[in-house]
Amino acid sequence: MSNKIIINKTLKPFNKIIEIEGDKSLSIRCALLASQANGKSEITNLLKSEDVLHTVNSLRKLGINFRFNKNKCEIFGLGLNNYNYKKNMTLNTGNSGTLARLIIGLLIHSKEKIKIIGDKSLSKRDFFRVTKPLGKFGAKFKTRNGKLPIIIEGTNNPKPINYKESKGSAQCKSAIMLAALNTKGKTYIKAKKSRDHSELLFKNLRIPIKITKEKNYDLIKINGCKKIKPFNYRIPSDISSSSFFIALTILSKNSKLYIKNVNINPTRIGIIKILKKMGVKIIFKNIRLYKGEKIANIYVKSVKSLKSINCPTYLNSSAIDEFLIIFLIAAKANGVSIFKKLSELNQKESPRLKWGSKILKMMGIKIKTTKDSIKIYGNPNLEVNKKIIIKNYLKDHRVFMTSVIAGLVFGGKWVIHDKDSINTSFPSFLRIMNSIRK
Repeated sequence: MSNKIIINKTLKPFNKIIEIEGDKSLSIRCALLASQANGKSEITNLLKSEDVLHTVNSLRKLGINFRFNKNKCEIFGLGLNNYNYKKNMTLNTGNSGTLARLIIGLLIHSKEKIKIIGDKSLSKRDFFRVTKPLGKFGAKFKTRNGKLPIIIEGTNNPKPINYKESKGSAQCKSAIMLAALNTKGKTYIKAKKSRDHSELLFKNLRIPIKITKEKNYDLIKINGCKKIKPFNYRIPSDISSSSFFIALTILSKNSKLYIKNVNINPTRIGIIKILKKMGVKIIFKNIRLYKGEKIANIYVKSVKSLKSINCPTYLNSSAIDEFLIIFLIAAKANGVSIFKKLSELNQKESPRLKWGSKILKMMGIKIKTTKDSIKIYGNPNLEVNKKIIIKNYLKDHRVFMTSVIAGLVFGGKWVIHDKDSINTSFPSFLRIMNSIRK
């Protein structure tokens, strides 16, 4: 079967109701914390993507049992510091930066050396951002110049630390938080603001944590923990995955979309705030709170005229996974849109700032870039009338999905390779897309 998709027809107007798969960030975090609980936890709507299945397989190697039954997953935790370590153990984290960075935090107490590996894309990403702070706990690391593979040698007596996290990396912050569970004493983290799923889960599980919110930083204090109780959790739909269909609706003609049960955590909805500044009307309906997470149904419709934006940099961290699709929307705006301080984009599955620029150039959009910024000269009448080939993008799922949206709304003939890239985060993307096309 071909591993590419060809798009040569634009989308007809639509009015649809859809529901997206479970949030990937929460799926991985729930699985990791359930593995540390004493007994059976039950997770509903766990995302069954490759990133999450790599999480399941890694935890199984560490002695954790899983039982799947339709939309429910039972996870049989062994308690804190009770993984079954074996000699010469290797954990394959695939494409998942979240898994690779977070699980290292739980392995600082390992009794054996453990090797962490990943795919070609993940092996290009920076791991010094977690090995340096985790080394302060007493664990030792061997890396390939800060990249995978990594060999971890744990410590019998991890010590609490004080650490300033200045990149706005939720993965780094969460790795430190998970490591802090295994200490005797208090760990202090001064963290640049980023998504807060880990903090909300800690609070919900009554893990000793105190958070003081400052203007630019959060001050987090975590006490070492003796026991985590098993828990039940229903994972809401993923806002990052929903964003592609929000963009599709905005850019299509005479269309409306209703997306059910989406996680609208305030640290994740930078894209919504950016789009509202660009003149998009997005409505949250039936807003409710579930174990600290805000959930809503999202209503959006087509936009006849989009405003350009000088994007406030304080929104960067809460929209970091959505900038490729935001760039695509800016391509149709009236005027010049400016996005700055985006060096973190090139620390993702592919160098996304470069790929965002490349896709827009291929479409005929004028841009100007620096190493961490982009100016997009929007064209409200943009139509693509040529063949565009997307390949060799390190199988970055967001590059694939952004290209699909572009082909469906701007025209041309798009040949997009490596369609299996979506399996890392959003296996049902094309199925849902086909339901809208019908």
